[in-house]
Order: sequence, then structure tokens, then C-alpha cells
Amino acid sequence: MNMKPPPSSCLLLGAPLALLVVVFVFPALHPPQLGSDGAGALCGRRATTTNVAAVTPPQDLEPELSLLIGVLTMPSRLERRDIVRMAYALQPQASRARVDVRFVFCNVTDPVDAALVALEIRRHGDILVLDCAENMNDGKTHAYLSSVPRLFASDPYDYVMKSDDDTYLRVAALVEELRVKPRADLYLGRGFPVGDDPAPFMHGMGYVVSWDVAEWVSGNEDILRNNDTRGHEDRLLGKWLNAGGRGKNRYNLKPRMYDVHWDVDNFWPDTVAVHRLKDNRRWAAVFRYFNVTAGITPSNLYHLT
Repeated sequence: MNMKPPPSSCLLLGAPLALLVVVFVFPALHPPQLGSDGAGALCGRRATTTNVAAVTPPQDLEPELSLLIGVLTMPSRLERRDIVRMAYALQPQASRARVDVRFVFCNVTDPVDAALVALEIRRHGDILVLDCAENMNDGKTHAYLSSVPRLFASDPYDYVMKSDDDTYLRVAALVEELRVKPRADLYLGRGFPVGDDPAPFMHGMGYVVSWDVAEWVSGNEDILRNNDTRGHEDRLLGKWLNAGGRGKNRYNLKPRMYDVHWDVDNFWPDTVAVHRLKDNRRWAAVFRYFNVTAGITPSNLYHLT
């Protein structure tokens, strides 16, 4: 057996000094970092910042419902997506609900768009690219609703929503509406009355179907066989459901879902969704009305009026 010689007195004296260097100097050179995904739970992955003050954090309650929000947009609308991300991320989280937001478009063919979308995917993880040619009224909504049940089959949602990228959705208000609604055969939005029918189809600004309705759209081969995916997507969805006897649990949220006036003066406190936010001036008006920008910490680094 090999025996090591006893340490010299120099080593014994130097050990405490080395320990002080490790404990105090190295942490100062490399301060600890708390990770965060930035956009929060609504727009992709959850933030991972640790609250060191919470020694025994409370047990999270199981969600009572789950909702997938698909914001149909185009690859070139990067600025709009950034605005919508912030609009969702800064809202209070809906109580006892799992809500995920995905930005949805068809195949990305422009190399500049592809590079920027790749950055979004790496940073936010909230992009859904469908296998279709980019369009507005040529099958994109059908591609979305028919793809979701396959893409999320292992972890299905209670509800699937389609929303426009010029719609400001107040997620907690929508969740409270859904909380007391059926989980099956549901079709909810701002209804368009036709004759004696108060809601034969829902406005394209945003509507919700239950998971079973999305599955039915996905498996209904007659829609493709009859080439019935071209035209106004909101009317077409209503047509499919009416023909198939689906979406019988219909809920018209008008007037809580509405279009903004040109003079931007018709917001309501109990809003669920406001539509036609076509420019930054309108988005700014929405943020001011709903106090999205309130609570900014005072600082000499910025001066806002």
C-alpha cells in the first residue's frame, strides 16, 4: 500500500486562503443567473425564475380546463406578433386554466422570413407552421383545425380557438366564460344572425370549438372531397358544422366581442375580445384603456407621457 507523505506546513497554511478565494472571489466573477423564457406561460414555455423567498411554495391546483389559442398570422408580420406576445404575456393569468398561445402560418418560403421565424422558434417556442401554401381564405383555417388533433393527440385540450392577429383577447375573461360551458359539441364566439338563427356562424375575429368538434373537422373527408375549404373561413366553419349537425352548444358573446370604431372610443370594461386593431395607434389605445402599461417602475432611464 502506498502511503502519502504528510502535508507541509505551507500547504496547511495555504488551505484556508484558497477556501476564501473559492467562497468569495469566484462568485463575484461569475454571478448566479436566473433563467427566464420571457413571454411567460401564455406564449410558450413557462418562465423558470426561482423565487428564493418562497421556502415552501403553495401546491399548484390542477387546471379545470385547457385552451389552445391559435393566432393565424403571416411570416412577414414579425412586429405584430411581438405586440400580440406582449399583450398576452402582461395579462393576469387565468385561474386554474392551462392556456397556450401559438402563432400559426403556412409554409415559410421566403429565406428572410425563415431566418427570423427560426429566431422566434428558438426564443419563444410558440410557432406552428402548417403544411399548406400561405393564404387567407383558401383553406388555412381548415388546415389549422384539422392539424391540431393530430399534433396534440398525446396531450389534448378541452377547447381550440382560432384568433386573428388584429384581435386583442382578454384571456381570463374568456376562460371564465368557458369554465361553466360544456366541454363537448361547443361553438362559441361573436355570432352573425341570419334570419331567425341567432348564430349560424361566428365572426372570424376569434371563435372557440371543443376538442371533439376539432376532431370531427379533422376526420371529415367530405370537406376536402367537395373542395369546400375556399371562401370566407368563418362562414365555411359554420357551414360545415350546420351540415354535420355539430356545434349544437352555441354561445354568442356579442357584445363582449366587437370591432373597434375608427375613432377608437368604444371599448367596454367587460370585453372578451376587440377586433380590427390594424395599426399601432389602435393597439396603444387598447393598452391604455385596459391599463396594460400601468405599474411601470419609476426610473430616470425613461420619460413617458
